[in-house]
Amino acid sequence: MSLDCMDTYPPLGVVVTDRQGLVVGWTPEAERLLGHTSAEARGRSVAELLDAPVLAGGEPARGEGAAELGERHPDVSVRHKDGHRLAVAVSRYRLAPGVDGTVGGPGTVLLVAPQSGSAAERLRQSLSGWVLQDSPLALTVYDTDLRSVWQSAAMHRLGGPPDEEPCGRRLTEVFAGPDAVEWEERMRLAMATGEEQVSELKGTGLTGLGSRLFSVSATPLRDAEARTLGVCALVSDVTERRRARERLSLLNDASLHIGSTLDMVQTARELTEVAVPRFTDFARVDLLDVILQGDEPAPGPLAGPVRLRRIAELFLIEGVTTEQRTVGEADVYLANSPAALCLASGRPTLYRDNTAAPIRSYYETDATPERRARVRRMGPHSWIIVPLKARGTTLGVVWFTRMRETPESFDEDDLPLAEDLVARAAVCLDNARRFTRERAAALTLQRSLLPQRMPEQSAVEAAFRYLPAEQRSGVGGDWFDVIPLSGARVALVVGDVVGHGIHAAATMGRLRAAVQTLADVDLAPDELLTRLDDLVLRLAAESGADTEPPGAEAAGDIGATCLYAVYDPVSRRCSMALAGHPPPAVVGPDGTAEFLDVPVGPPLGLGGLPFESMDVTLQEGSLLALYTDGLIHSGHRELGEGLEALREALAVPTGTLDSLCDHVVHKLLPEGPADDAALLLVRPRALDARKVAVWDVEADPAEVARIRSNAGRALAEWGLEDAAFVTELVVSELVTNAIRYGDTPIQLRLIHDRGLICEVSDSSSTAPHLRRARVFDEGGRGLLLVAQLTERWGTRQTAAGKTIWCEQTLVAADGPLLSLEGIAAI
Repeated sequence: MSLDCMDTYPPLGVVVTDRQGLVVGWTPEAERLLGHTSAEARGRSVAELLDAPVLAGGEPARGEGAAELGERHPDVSVRHKDGHRLAVAVSRYRLAPGVDGTVGGPGTVLLVAPQSGSAAERLRQSLSGWVLQDSPLALTVYDTDLRSVWQSAAMHRLGGPPDEEPCGRRLTEVFAGPDAVEWEERMRLAMATGEEQVSELKGTGLTGLGSRLFSVSATPLRDAEARTLGVCALVSDVTERRRARERLSLLNDASLHIGSTLDMVQTARELTEVAVPRFTDFARVDLLDVILQGDEPAPGPLAGPVRLRRIAELFLIEGVTTEQRTVGEADVYLANSPAALCLASGRPTLYRDNTAAPIRSYYETDATPERRARVRRMGPHSWIIVPLKARGTTLGVVWFTRMRETPESFDEDDLPLAEDLVARAAVCLDNARRFTRERAAALTLQRSLLPQRMPEQSAVEAAFRYLPAEQRSGVGGDWFDVIPLSGARVALVVGDVVGHGIHAAATMGRLRAAVQTLADVDLAPDELLTRLDDLVLRLAAESGADTEPPGAEAAGDIGATCLYAVYDPVSRRCSMALAGHPPPAVVGPDGTAEFLDVPVGPPLGLGGLPFESMDVTLQEGSLLALYTDGLIHSGHRELGEGLEALREALAVPTGTLDSLCDHVVHKLLPEGPADDAALLLVRPRALDARKVAVWDVEADPAEVARIRSNAGRALAEWGLEDAAFVTELVVSELVTNAIRYGDTPIQLRLIHDRGLICEVSDSSSTAPHLRRARVFDEGGRGLLLVAQLTERWGTRQTAAGKTIWCEQTLVAADGPLLSLEGIAAI
């Protein structure tokens, strides 16, 4: 629109016509407004000159004062000399006869002025001109036969060459594709129903833009009598907007779905599943072989040949995604291969030509016949190869390939999207790699902290199950133990450290080592728990939370529960004590299960509170079950329900202890543990009374000979004559010491178990100490002799005093345990 329409004082053109409507007068203002000179306008019909039929023929209104009356047309569209349309206001008046000097009657005067309405009206007029000429919105008006009768400049630019006549063409002549045919049906539906139709049109325009996506709407055009005149179609190219939205959606899905586990293969598979088919028809993840072997890859780009192993591969053929069977295979890529070049440059690479040297070498020259046949069948035409890098470390490469399924090739705009996808997956893969390495270290820690097999002993038959809450790391805070003690006895331990993970496992390891040490001292269960409670308090004080980084698990929050029991196969007595731990269960010979009413002491780490032991006799054929609360606790089960479920599971006869362990775990934890869980099942055994010999000893040195003689006869009955010499020496030394330094009553006990155990008890609580005697000392060599002649020895406190014990193996590898020369040397 001309800027004149925005002037404050618009020009007023005066045009005078004769009776036939021919111009006889044309002012300079009319020339400036309409473009025609006076010479060009004179003698021409004003209606034809301005292409305004409303100005043709007729006369202004007649009547009284006709010279002052006329017609006003506030909105007349006229054609400027240069061809553009101009909106003007026209006032027409009849002249008195002869005023204009014309022949045949009076003429008329036309006062022509640009529309001078409000600023809003002028802006609307300007907006109309912008929509028609400069707007990017493509508008087309179709008649009832769906042939174009008018279109905006934007539609003309979109639909054909500039010099091509836009009128008369159908939509299918502008856009190619099945969507164009469907959209013509939509326009017919709009004319038939009178309702606007909105949809999307995917097709190829005639201007060489390639495959595009358009948002289209069709609005029916009707006259005042509601007759259908045609349809107006509005077309907007939304290809880039849709592509950007799809890319954001793809990246969002990648963030949600990639890295759901800490498994490298699964993470790579998730990347291929996100990319195919939304971004590519084929995706493959190749990792450096050294990574899968657990080694640390070299930092930075990698030059030269590389060995890669494919861990995920997915492709689309005929609309169906299929996982390749070649996953797991390893290939050595030469230095001129696409993968090696990508790793050497450290940047993504785009190939859109099958004749590119690296692609031709990979798919034709170096390929096997099977690969060449597969490539021809899939028809690849463009590739993007992206290096897998995370935290400065190169992990491998990712291949994206488009094939016949997607005729549109990759372009430069696809490279950032491919990089973003791979970058997200690379971090997850590196996390999985680091976790795999840490998990291996954690499993090593676990194997060093927990018993992998039961120690050799005769007191009980044992089986166990350990289920950490963190199944992948395999490390938790629960522990169990079977510890051989002196006198053929055995200690049974089950404990639970507060928390999970490495910190809890480390604490568990320290407590387990402490229990083993305290058990070796042969402390009573209640005394041992008291010492262990002191240790937990000391550990908590040493590892206070003040030194922990923000957000880390507080190391000072150390707490634990424990059950400690000692079983004697000679007396079948089991002494036990609890520190905040669930009570053990006993299954009787008849198969009924019950929980022992053991006094429950406070959890470890509180301090200052006592523990209490309880003794129980275990019948022949019974079963003892020790466990942690993770076995009976769950989110949908109360403590009482868990105990009842355990009791019912233990009462089911299954044969072996291992099968019973499996049955209990499956029954109580069918979906896995929510907390660390440990189960220790023991079947107590009784030592044959014929393999135990006991003698009371009087406090008389003459008794030593009698006791030595009795011991020799007992060994003969057991068929252990080869051990008689050493045993008589040991018995003599221990009994002599008890008579000399101990208090009555004194007792000697020999136990024939896996080894030969000799125990001498007296009522004195003073424990002997091993010392080195000087050359001229008359005593001090007894315990040294015992220590040299036996495998191990020790002392334990009892309610009545103390017991000195020693144990010797029955058969040495190369004959007798100790030669006479060795004894003489001592």
